[in-house]
Amino acid sequence: MTRAADAVLSAAAPGGHRILVVDDDSPDGTGRIADALAAELPGVEVLHRTERTGLGPAYIAGFTHALEHGAGFVMEMDADFSHDPQDLARLLAAARTSCDLALGSRYVPGGGVSDWGRLRQVVSRGGSWYAREVLGLQIRDVTGGFKCFRAEVLRAIDLPTVRSRGYAFQVELTYRAVQRGFRVQEVPIVFRDRQHGTSKMSTGIALEAMLLVPRLRRKR
Repeated sequence: MTRAADAVLSAAAPGGHRILVVDDDSPDGTGRIADALAAELPGVEVLHRTERTGLGPAYIAGFTHALEHGAGFVMEMDADFSHDPQDLARLLAAARTSCDLALGSRYVPGGGVSDWGRLRQVVSRGGSWYAREVLGLQIRDVTGGFKCFRAEVLRAIDLPTVRSRGYAFQVELTYRAVQRGFRVQEVPIVFRDRQHGTSKMSTGIALEAMLLVPRLRRKR
């Protein structure tokens, strides 16, 4: 986490930005590490939650906190170096100049993945294809989690009503942004296999994503 925070702060433009770490009472001591990091680095803040209710609610808590504290742009990324902090500036530049939601995309020209096996690539591309076809989206990488939102996008998509708890959360937020008429742009990135930690993907999370996508279309 310390390396990731240092890399993000080094890549960000001077001033006017903060890192928010959301800790869901993690049993591995993440909260304590984050608190020590925040005490050392003035650009880091920690939001502690007492419940472990999934990826989606944790992101929503973080987004809400950022909006309540006056953020004009909110970015999300993995802290295991799967997402390159050097790409933050490109996402922010796109959101400032040409779109409302900038997506770090693996599946547009210039994007890609590194260190993945064939099966993982097929599953990832298949998931994006499935969501794209069912929801009628033109976005190539629907499931990615490296994004930059204008604050007005997060306010407009009604965060308290988002239903997804697992990785379908990424699909639901992008779909809601498109349905509300916001401009979405895919910015090419190279996604690398995680350097630290293990994946939280499970059969239950994958099943939730498969079942939720058709419901999103019916709700529309």
